[in-house]
Formats: sequence, structure tokens, C-alpha cells
Amino acid sequence: MKAAETRVDRFLGSNETAFAIPVYQRNYDWTRTQCQQLFNDILAVGADENLSGHFIGSIVYVHDDVYTVSGLRELTIIDGQQRLTTLTLIFIALYRHAIANGNEQQAQRIYKTFLINEFAEDAEKLKLKPTDNNKAALSQIMDPKEALKVSGYSRLIENFRFFESRIDDSSYEIVQRGLKKLIFVDIALDRQKDNPQRIFESLNSTGLELSQADLIRNYILMGLPRKDQDLVFQKYWEPIESSARNLEVNESRVSDFIRDFLTLKQKDIPNKSAVYEKFKERYPVPNSPELMDALEELRELSNVYARLLNPQLEKDAVISRELGYIRTLEINVAYPFLMPVYRDFTAGTITRDEFASVLRLVQSYVWRRFIVGLPTNALNKIFMSLYDRIDAGDYLASIQRSLMQRSGTQRFPRDAEVVAMLKDKDVYSTKSRTRTYFFDRLENHNNRELVDLTMPGITVEHIFPQNPEPTWQSALDPDEYAQLSEKYLNTVGNLTLSGNNGRLGNKAFLDKRDMNDSGGEQGYRFSRLWLNRDLQTLEKWGVEEVEARAERIAKRFLEVWPAPNVDVIADADSEEVNIFDAEEPRYKRLEYAVFFGSRLQVTQVAKLYAEVFEQLLALQPEAFHDTRLGERVQLSSDPESLRQAVQVADGYFIEGNIDSKGKFDRLKLALSELGLARSIHRMRLSGGFGGRGPVVRTGRGLCRPSRAARRLLTV
Repeated sequence: MKAAETRVDRFLGSNETAFAIPVYQRNYDWTRTQCQQLFNDILAVGADENLSGHFIGSIVYVHDDVYTVSGLRELTIIDGQQRLTTLTLIFIALYRHAIANGNEQQAQRIYKTFLINEFAEDAEKLKLKPTDNNKAALSQIMDPKEALKVSGYSRLIENFRFFESRIDDSSYEIVQRGLKKLIFVDIALDRQKDNPQRIFESLNSTGLELSQADLIRNYILMGLPRKDQDLVFQKYWEPIESSARNLEVNESRVSDFIRDFLTLKQKDIPNKSAVYEKFKERYPVPNSPELMDALEELRELSNVYARLLNPQLEKDAVISRELGYIRTLEINVAYPFLMPVYRDFTAGTITRDEFASVLRLVQSYVWRRFIVGLPTNALNKIFMSLYDRIDAGDYLASIQRSLMQRSGTQRFPRDAEVVAMLKDKDVYSTKSRTRTYFFDRLENHNNRELVDLTMPGITVEHIFPQNPEPTWQSALDPDEYAQLSEKYLNTVGNLTLSGNNGRLGNKAFLDKRDMNDSGGEQGYRFSRLWLNRDLQTLEKWGVEEVEARAERIAKRFLEVWPAPNVDVIADADSEEVNIFDAEEPRYKRLEYAVFFGSRLQVTQVAKLYAEVFEQLLALQPEAFHDTRLGERVQLSSDPESLRQAVQVADGYFIEGNIDSKGKFDRLKLALSELGLARSIHRMRLSGGFGGRGPVVRTGRGLCRPSRAARRLLTV
């Protein structure tokens, strides 16, 4: 490695040199903000005669003994393409300003010194060689006679227009002086002696804001010869980047896609900031057959991932609609499961109806859990392993059985539980997208003339208003008025859809029902919506009507989001459940427990209780003696002071005369209070206990300990 302080104008003015941006580099993505900051710095240093230089960072490159047809020395830019490209745009803006003002001599000096290699072949004249997607834009910018038009959005053109607008007669000379004072560290690498990939990673760790996908692309391509880089990029990476993109906001989702791919493969969810490291761990040898196979599969799966992100790309109207619902609910956590299922559908392994049923099943599972209020973090583990549980000969039913076998916080809520929670749930205060999904599915169930709830004007309407006019209070007794205001206001029984929400407002119920101002048919009586059908004949609105309406909607809910009708048997291979996620242990049989990575020979909660506390007391005795935690588990040296003394150390006892639920509660309390996550992490790293922690399986399936304690106690 050779590093030297270099002036920008000397570097860009190098004779017979081309600066190549390799395909593994991220795209040119400087925004107006970065461009304005650099331009302001150039103006400031150019206007200050006392300043001799201004540092702008470093440019790292490697010369791979690559020479063009014209004999130009080609430098591969590893770091610094954003600055180098932006500086080139500024020189082009100066060049075009000189031409526009008839200063041909100045224009040619800039053009031949900083922008082209004069004696190179026409196809190789440009000093800066951007990636393919930017070549057309740069060529247009360089030609003063060419209209600035490229297909799609181009940051090169947008940023060039910014510099062009800022360079005028008053700033032209100042910008030129400022550019001459710019200094950077010129770092030249020798591939035989230096490791460009390692240096690139080091640069990234010190502040380069690269995505996980940028790092992975670099890892895959950097070590390849130039021709192989282009081939692999065009065959694999470019299609992946093109597919894994949210077209709605033109946002790359490649990092998320590879994270979902690794989750599917490894049954472990990488942290968003560790996707690159996990990818390297799985594919430690660049350009290996295993890595090439992975790229092949990534390219294949990216095709279905594109349609998960952008349901409008799916040509089948039924599937597209269900995918749209999945996206609206933001069930991204299900992608590691849905990707291979979608692939099975496109390959003809399952039918359109089977795939649509799977998509509806996922919605039912997630939406029922939302209504009941079950934690969303339980979904990660479920979906990352669900595909492996599919029986190819009984595809849909095997998925249904797997979900219905779940217990605890992983359970598929049953009808009675969902209906009970639905009637009292504050539906109105949920996210707008979630609320829209709910009423969309309710309204359009079995409806051949679909109602587009995204159309302007159709909104969720409170039947009993949020701010009712005085006539409501006179029409209802005080208790009923209070219940409608406090208990039922935002529940599903009091909500409907209307395209005339503003007109109906806070009016009395009969006024809302019959409104027909100027023949506009604004009232419920004239609505064609299913949700308003029961309101058309009612003569009043009170608690009885709200509850009856909630019953009607609950019945439709069970039709829209049904629970699978399959026989469920005990799942011997179910994943162990953390004790913090377990159902109450009453009337359940404990089959085994795993604590500190070791299987405990316990089949009773009482035995588990005693053995775990014995180990916790040995691990952190100071946390139990003369502390609030010790008081709460009733630690005592006097067994006579306890109703049922359970010995947990020489001369020390805890209370054992409590039921199984109480024992679980005390175990969870101790694990939480001790803050064991960090300690267990250190013990595992130092070769101590390691493993997972008490795993309890009950006779009904599996029950599992919490964030701090989950590493310790699995049930």
C-alpha cells in the first residue's frame, strides 16, 4: 500500500489514465445535500486567499495491470467513487459554462485535462468509467448539444443540473480556484501484497455508510478478475438488485431479501446489521461452487420476492389481491416461508387455489393473533421453520396442522377467544393501513363488485360520534350514554364505512340514517355497503344495537379469517417454548426441562422449581441474601418459618407451598431480576455453561423463559 497527499486537479489530470468504477461498487447515490456541502466548501476555500488547501477524504484504488485498447492505465476505484464522480460533474459544469460563454480555450483546457484522454479511441476517451447504468447519463452530460434525457431517474443528471445552476460568471473563477486547493489521500493498493476486500471492510467500519447488500456485492465480486466480475454481476447480481426493490417508493430491499434467504437456510434470523457477516460465515470462500449455487437460488427467489414486495407484478388477479393484503398487513416476517411456497406455485408443484389458501391462512393466523393481542416477536421462529414442516403429499393441510398445533404465545387463536376479544377491542385507534385492511376484508367478503376503500372520501365512521351533538344525550339514559362514550366508542360494533362522513358528522342517529340533502342520498338508508345494511331499518342506536351489530360482524369475521378445520394431534417435534411464553402449567404434565444447556431429570414443576433455584442461588448468592428478591421468593435459613420448606442450599430454604403457576411466576421473576442475558452470554463465550436454557415440555405440546432469561430457561 502506498499513501500520499495529492491535489484533486493533479489526480484527475493524470495523463493516459482511466478511473473505472467496478460493478461491485454501490450506485452513485449522493443527494443534493452532499453536493451542496461539497460545493459550499469549494466556494469557501476558493474565496479565501489565506487558505492553501482543503482536505476532502481519501480515494483508494488498485491497478490490476489492466490497460485499455488505447494503452490507458486503468485504476479500479475501491473507495471514493461518490466524490470522484461528483468532482467530475463540477468540471463538466465548468466546461459547459465556458462553451456557453464563448471561452473555447478555457473549455478545451478543462475538457482535455480533466474529462478525457485526448488520444484514446473514441469509446475510451472518458477518464471516468462509471457502471453501465450511469454511462448513458454521463455521455449526455458531456455533450453540450445533447438534451439531458435518460430513461428513469438519474442522480448524475439531477446533481449536474444543480452544479450547472450554481456556476455563473460570478462564481466561475472562484470554483476553479477552490478545486485547485482540494486535497485528498491517494491510497494505491498492490493486489499481490494488499487485501483489497479487508481494506474495504476496514474503511466501511470507520464510517462509510454502506448497506449490508453493498458489502455482500463487494464480497462476491471484488476477488474476481474483471471479466468474471462483469459476467457474475450481469448474470446474478443485477437481476437480484432489479427484483428486490419496492417499486412504490423505488427503494432497494436487497439487504432484507438476503436476510430472509439466510433465515430460510439457517433457521436463525440475523440482526439487520449482521447480514453481511452471516453471509460470509455461510459462504466463507469467494467464488466457490457453494456461493455460485447460492447466487443461482437467490436469483430464482428474487423473482417471487419482487411480487411479494410489489403485488401488482403478479398477473393472477386472485393471487395479486391476496399478496396485496399480505403487504398491507406488513407480514414481512413470513417472507422466509412464503418465498419457497411461492416458488412451488410458479413451478406448478401446487395449484393457484392451494397457494391462495396458504396466503389466506397466513392472514388468518396473523390477524387473529393481532385481535387477541399476542406478541408479534413469536412469529419469527414460527415462519422461519414452517416450510420444513410441509408434507408434499398433503401440502395445505400439513401447514394448517403445524400452525394449529402451536401453543402458548405461538398459538392459533380459536373462535371463542377471538370473538370475545373482537367485541371489546379498540379497532379505530390501530394504524390506518391495518384499519383499512380490516374493513376492506369485511366489506368485500364474497362481494363480486369490490369496493375500493383506498378511494378518496370513503372513511371509517363512528355511528355514535366522537363528539356527539346534544340530541344524543337527550335520547339516551346517562348510563347508556356513558357506555357508548367510554366502552364502545372505538369498537367494531360502533364503526362503519361511509363516503359522507363529513356530512353525517355528529348528528343524531335518525338524521344519519335518513340524510338525503339535495337528493344526495348521504344516509345509511341509501348505502350499498354490507357494513351499513343492518343500520337501514334501525329506529335507535344504543348499547343493545352496538352489541347486536358486533355479533353480526363477529360471525362474518369467522368466515373471512377462519381457523383451519383439521385434526390436531400432539406434536412430538414441536419447538421448545420459553417459560415466559408458556401457558399456565396447571393440569399439564412436565416431560423434561433443559437448563444451562443440560437436560434436567424432572417431570414435575415442583422438582424444576427446586433445582433451578438451587442453581441460581449458587450462581448469584448475593442477589438473594437480604434483598427484595430474596423476600419475594421467601428465602429463609429457618425451615420452621415456611409452610413447606424446599432446600436450595446448605442451610437455606424457599417456600414450596404454592401451586404450579406460582412456581412458574417466581422462576420468571428471579430470571428477570437477575439480568442473566449478559452473564449467560459471557459464560457461553468463555466455554462455561453455554447452550439454551429450562426447556419445559407439557403434555399438551410445548411450553418455554424472557429476553434476559430466555438464554437460561427454556420450557
